[in-house]
Amino acid sequence: MSMSKIAKFFTTAVFGAAVVAAGGAATATAATQAKPGIVLVHGGFVDGSGWEGVYKILSKDGYDVTIVQNPTISLADDVAVTRRAIAAHKGPVVLVGHSYGGVVITEAGNDEKVASLVYIAAFAPDKGESVDSLIKNPPPGAPVPPILPPQDGFLMLDKAKFAASFAADVKKETAAFMANSQVPWGVAALGGAVSEPAWKSKPSWYLVAKDDKMIPPPAQREMSKRAGAAVTEVPGSHAVYVSDPKAVAAVIKRAADKVSATARQ
Repeated sequence: MSMSKIAKFFTTAVFGAAVVAAGGAATATAATQAKPGIVLVHGGFVDGSGWEGVYKILSKDGYDVTIVQNPTISLADDVAVTRRAIAAHKGPVVLVGHSYGGVVITEAGNDEKVASLVYIAAFAPDKGESVDSLIKNPPPGAPVPPILPPQDGFLMLDKAKFAASFAADVKKETAAFMANSQVPWGVAALGGAVSEPAWKSKPSWYLVAKDDKMIPPPAQREMSKRAGAAVTEVPGSHAVYVSDPKAVAAVIKRAADKVSATARQ
């Protein structure tokens, strides 16, 4: 074979391979872009690190996931931080909140980029409601979270009772770490009231943790029903997002699939 033919063959082969590779990359990029972004919002007493298991599952499945680190000092601040995370995504977003994070997403979810809401054992307040108002009159027999008296305007859970109330189904060493790495929860955040609940205009999903000792399951069911959410119930403590990330990720993916299906229509 002459040098000119070899050169021609090499050029054709390399160019062809490049085209195939570029096509494959474009296909992969298109597939990723077809999926909505996911923003995970933690609740009180904890930070975003508890979402690690859920994050790994969703990221492996090709989702662009952001974990919000809210200061939990005031609702307004937490909503502002969450909105910045939403703004960082190019397309539609599935907004997910655990516990007090449900209040944050109920307010921040009015952002036009938010396509749907997912509540994980979370508060889902109506207009004018706050954590304070929702927990004001607990039903008879409801478990009482071991919240210590406020210090300098912040709340903490009793470390000795943290595992039993918040993370009963989490590995002992992990629950101990969570208890000892608590983020003080601002009293002002508990009093932050929702101006307009996003669930009134956006589709929502709700995961009820059937063994929750922080937010009673009956209260979770009532809030999810009021929000018209698609409900999934699983055995689990308040820290179900830590103990059972597969179940939590499955609910989030159902919400994301609905967003993708709607976008294709």
